[in-house]
Amino acid sequence: MSINHYENFPVASVLLPRRLRHAVEVIYHFARSADDIADEGDASATARLAALNDYRAELTRIANNTEPQAPLFRNLAAVIARHQLPMQPFYDLLDAFSQDVVKTRYANFGEVMDYCKKSANPVGRLMLALYGENDPRSMAYSDAICSALQIINFLQDIAIDYDKARIYMPQDELLRYKISEAQIAGHDTGGAWSPFMLMQIERTRKLLQAGAPLGKVLKGRIGLELRMIIMGGSTILEKLHASKGDIYNQRPVLKPRDWLKMLYRALRAK
Repeated sequence: MSINHYENFPVASVLLPRRLRHAVEVIYHFARSADDIADEGDASATARLAALNDYRAELTRIANNTEPQAPLFRNLAAVIARHQLPMQPFYDLLDAFSQDVVKTRYANFGEVMDYCKKSANPVGRLMLALYGENDPRSMAYSDAICSALQIINFLQDIAIDYDKARIYMPQDELLRYKISEAQIAGHDTGGAWSPFMLMQIERTRKLLQAGAPLGKVLKGRIGLELRMIIMGGSTILEKLHASKGDIYNQRPVLKPRDWLKMLYRALRAK
């Protein structure tokens, strides 16, 4: 299993309280389907953006207390009303998916983090809202965790993203380490590839750890779920570090023994 900010939705988790499972499933399907509009199939950029604008129109109907047209959004409207969820995270996610259609390079780490603010952080904020957690510090912790998980996904999927004509690694840092797009295309881990990746891994590790206290702030099942997610990200980073960032030949995955270790550590860390 890879770490992906949509895979981190605890849709099928036994840890998720039954009362929230439907809500999480509906939110997941909204995010997943919108992401597929941006990424899947052969549609033109214009068609993709138009389809995402249709999603925005449906959100606006919900915000204006008007019945949405599509079943997905009627279900989403019911979830938003029942749990008093904020609308902005849904709009932010659509902005991220639209950005994926038109933006394929990121000048610096600040631009990457701005993307994470829209593509990943809303997921965590919606989960917190479902649990009735609205403390600003908890939201800041959540943002750090979600951004770190998004960047871990970028590190794992450099080759996959390049095949989609996207590079999420900061352009100024690639230049500093003298890594060209030809090197990425050729799956070449020579030159300064390892130092470059180790720098990315260490920065991401610090970001993940900055949000880790949330795993102890939140009690019960959600706290355990979150600690498992944090440890999953940490384990992937450890594997990336052990391979010196060779994601082409040693793309990290979580194995059964990793899950057992993560569960043990998550239970002890409560």
